[in-house]
Amino acid sequence: MTNSPETLTTSEGRTGSRRRFRVEIGSQQINIIGLVVGIVVLFVVLSILAPNFGTPRNIFSILQSAANIGIIAWAATLVIVAGEIDISVGPAVAFWSVMLAEMAGPWGFGLPLAIVLTLVGGIGIGAFAGWLRARFGVPSFVVTLGLWLALRGQAQFITNALPVPIDESPFMDFLGGTLPGGIPVNVVLMFVLFFIYVFIARRTGFGRSVYAVGGNAKAAVLSGIKVARVRVLVFVGTGLLAAVVGIVTAARLSSGNAAAATGLEFDVIAAIVVGGTSLSGGRGSMLGTLLGVIFIAVIGNGLILLGVNPFFQNVVSGVIIVGAVLVNLALARRGSAEAV
Repeated sequence: MTNSPETLTTSEGRTGSRRRFRVEIGSQQINIIGLVVGIVVLFVVLSILAPNFGTPRNIFSILQSAANIGIIAWAATLVIVAGEIDISVGPAVAFWSVMLAEMAGPWGFGLPLAIVLTLVGGIGIGAFAGWLRARFGVPSFVVTLGLWLALRGQAQFITNALPVPIDESPFMDFLGGTLPGGIPVNVVLMFVLFFIYVFIARRTGFGRSVYAVGGNAKAAVLSGIKVARVRVLVFVGTGLLAAVVGIVTAARLSSGNAAAATGLEFDVIAAIVVGGTSLSGGRGSMLGTLLGVIFIAVIGNGLILLGVNPFFQNVVSGVIIVGAVLVNLALARRGSAEAV
């Protein structure tokens, strides 16, 4: 029996898709292995250059810094995999820390209601950003740039750029404190959310839809995926987790602070890109982002212990982002060449 041209074409297309998938997985594995090696090398070098680096207290400090980045990075990874970007998360954290403090204190809402309203507000802001992107086609960079300005400015306006204290509370003391053994609570929260997002990305139809939309939105529409809903939901995720980090930040500082989380959005993006997620969408992994978060936190901590000028740390972050993008492009081009 002779195969028809249509059958041969379909067979070749499926073979090509499988080959591209295998090459993509191989590129991700190379990136992950490289990150693991890089983190180990950093630990060894910094332990030699900075004697206090390897102490348990400093390791917990690194993890605590990583948690501030990682909690939001899980949701932001799906945003970038979907072919979008959210640069508003830093100001959102500051804004929601201020709103929580104001609602729990001067506005008289009480702490439980203030926490609920903060989380609902985070969801609402995220949904609004996603709706503008999906309904009107406004680039996500423009939408979140507007939020970046508005949220930070509103937080400063409400507080006159002064901290808003929060009354002592057992729950807030717990959230901003540590567990037995010195493990910070926000680190535990980071890993719990990590496993939740791993499940969402790998085991749910929504997770698969996010990758499909980021890979080819037009093809996703033709396959029956509701692209607009996916775009709204990925921004809901960053909005919600920015509110969560805002609550945790307020608990750690015992106040709402309009200056909190300055530059957090860039650390989040750096960690995601270093972790191997493609800025063009369609490719990335939560494990890669986790390693990227740890990598960024280790570098930041190491530079502080070595006495490097704080302003120069921004230079290092910029070099890391550009270098990571170049590596990702090289891996993508190599994958495309091998898939042909």
